[in-house]
Amino acid sequence: MTLAVHLPLWAAILVAACVLLGAVLTLIGTVGLLRLGTFYERVHAPTLGTTLGTGFILIGSMLYFSLAGERLVIHEVLIALFVTVTTPVSLMLLVRAADYRDRLEGHDPEAEAERSAS
Repeated sequence: MTLAVHLPLWAAILVAACVLLGAVLTLIGTVGLLRLGTFYERVHAPTLGTTLGTGFILIGSMLYFSLAGERLVIHEVLIALFVTVTTPVSLMLLVRAADYRDRLEGHDPEAEAERSAS
């Protein structure tokens, strides 16, 4: 078990704000997944929430462990890099696969999106 780390108040507030903002952004993405209508609308919100939310949580983590350990911690930069690269790529692959399937089945995704918007 480790001893509690005493961070300065400004650092604790900054870390807490980053983690809280990241959690809120991730929650907004999750709510978007639940509330939006079509697959093409649903896939976009969690992608943004995941990327931005994870980014802020990782910034908070970097600040905390850098200040607590009194050395620069940059492991989280690799995590942020992988999440930032892989999340949009997986979004594009999912949307392209769904679009291909819809076109094979004779559905027009653009016309359905216009109908659901009006």
